[in-house]
Amino acid sequence: GPTCVPLHSCNCCPCCPHTTGASVPLKLSDVCLATAEQLWCTSRDQAVKLRMAETGPGSEAPMTIHQMFLKTVKIYGDLPAVASKKEGQWVTLTWREYYQQCRAAAKSFLKLGLERYHGVGILGFNSPEWFISDIGCILAGGFAAGIYTTNSPEACQYVADNCEANVLVVENHKQLLKILQIKEQLPHLKAIVQYKDELQQKLPNLYTWAEFMKLGEEVSDERLDAVVDSQRANQCCTLIYTSGTTGNPKGVMLSHDNVTMTSMQHGVECVVSYLPLSHVAAQINDMWISMRFAGATYFADPDALKGSLGTTLKEVRPTSFLGVPRVWEKMQEKMKAIGAKSSGMKKRVANWAKSIGLQASYSNLVPWGFMLANNLVFKKVRWALGLDRCKSCLTGAAPITKETLEYFMSLSLPLYELYGMSESTGPHTISWENDFKIMSCGKVVVGCQTKLDKPDEDGNGEICFWGRHVFMGYLNEPEKTEEALDQEGWLHSGDLGKHDKDNFLFITGRIKELIITAGGENIPPVPIEDAVKAEIAIISNAMLLGDKMKFLSMMLTLKCIVDDNGDPTDELTAEAVAFCHQRGITATKASEIIACKEPAIYKAIQEGIEHVNAKATSNAQRVQKWVILDRDFSISGGELGPTMKLKRGVVVKKFSEKINKIYGMAQE
Repeated sequence: GPTCVPLHSCNCCPCCPHTTGASVPLKLSDVCLATAEQLWCTSRDQAVKLRMAETGPGSEAPMTIHQMFLKTVKIYGDLPAVASKKEGQWVTLTWREYYQQCRAAAKSFLKLGLERYHGVGILGFNSPEWFISDIGCILAGGFAAGIYTTNSPEACQYVADNCEANVLVVENHKQLLKILQIKEQLPHLKAIVQYKDELQQKLPNLYTWAEFMKLGEEVSDERLDAVVDSQRANQCCTLIYTSGTTGNPKGVMLSHDNVTMTSMQHGVECVVSYLPLSHVAAQINDMWISMRFAGATYFADPDALKGSLGTTLKEVRPTSFLGVPRVWEKMQEKMKAIGAKSSGMKKRVANWAKSIGLQASYSNLVPWGFMLANNLVFKKVRWALGLDRCKSCLTGAAPITKETLEYFMSLSLPLYELYGMSESTGPHTISWENDFKIMSCGKVVVGCQTKLDKPDEDGNGEICFWGRHVFMGYLNEPEKTEEALDQEGWLHSGDLGKHDKDNFLFITGRIKELIITAGGENIPPVPIEDAVKAEIAIISNAMLLGDKMKFLSMMLTLKCIVDDNGDPTDELTAEAVAFCHQRGITATKASEIIACKEPAIYKAIQEGIEHVNAKATSNAQRVQKWVILDRDFSISGGELGPTMKLKRGVVVKKFSEKINKIYGMAQE
């Protein structure tokens, strides 16, 4: 395996100048690391060896969170750090104010009895208080642990108990009620803080945000600095709970070094925070990269994904924007619906411009007519989306379809795909301006390495990661840690992929997702599902079945409008209604089509499936049967995870009767 450079370790060391007035150590000789024997660990108070490179990227001096924070405050103290809306007005904290508030929160956590290496669970929508709780907890020597707002009380209990949380920070009464139901099963819990709204009931050890921030006023700077100074870059500071598609989530232990090494890009001037911060992608993008490069983070409204995100983007005009595929798909659907309503001339101009945009994005050259298309169409579209200043439109966390990528390329707004996992502190490969290929996740982050394990004849192997972004281990789970990390310390992703001649990485499937038919054929489901969605405009979700079966079948859902809670309704989207109209059907509800198996629509779907089958690489890869489900997949229905990733196991369980019927009928 790659080499690790030993740095001198010490357990107590006065030479670390990271108290308030001193400079930040950036020479290797100044760095103190805790003693460590191995590259991984699973107990809360252990440290790990770092995967240091000998020279170049990956050989930089390790820093703690506090050192990184202080460095930014010293240089950029008066620039905006975080901003949120209060009564319709943006309220901003500068880096210096933000640092002071994080210190105040840290003192309050110490006052509440936060013990070293114990958790602070944070349950709520993105806000300055979320960041301040997270960083304050780390400065006070605890582990920050985000909890998904969609979690049930039982799931909250599991995380809070697993990280031995001394304090839980909740957004509002709705989240507080979950904690009150389970607090008897949390022996380590000492206090609860609610950061939005008035308290609806007074309870012992329950504080408003204002009360919480005052609690630590008596705690001395010396006491806090002593805790900060005892921290080492190779110790744990954050827990990311993987939204495990099976069983309980695992607590991914990230070290200070994991987090402070995330160098995705310079020049992040401002980002909009709206994706769940308990997920690694949003946390790294919104909180840590912004801190490293002194960017400003603007918080969206809690109903961002139900429609208000568009308004926030237009106000903030971010310079970098991270979307999960579903967010980009929703933008695409919205713009297509507007396009469908425009006049003939407008449509012709738009189609002409889009063909030029696609040509330009594919060839990296400026085709004839590009400037005109840019002025007539692209600039206006970017401005309307609030992405006119955006240098990098990023997509990650789940696979995105070629159709969506090409749609944005045609508007001269290419989406740059990233790939990584919680266990690699976010991105392992990134795509970049003038350095991307459609359907590729880009190239490995500088200073990191990729290995393809056990490649087949086409060069497809399991993607394995090496670098300082690789996690410490799963908290209290040595067996699972050994499954993820091999003896040399490479992280095994469970994803299959291959490199092209230019070293771009292409993901070809997940090992666990592979469908192995009764005939022994290995079939990755995603390409077939994507092809069906691209071919048939009325289809929202498609899930391939056929593991251990004689043939493939598919469960389909129709495109329906989502209500304010993010739940799918029975009302078809504008695009789905248009699909019906083209076939002489006046339906506006999914149930109207499904109830009578509307022949014109079922025929159109069958023809679409046959089109996809015609391109199949083998007979075994053809979809033989399909069924339409009554409602679309959703987070609340359990079929999708918090970042809209399909939970296949859940779907198979939930619709087992339908599946048995598909294969039962076939066996008769």
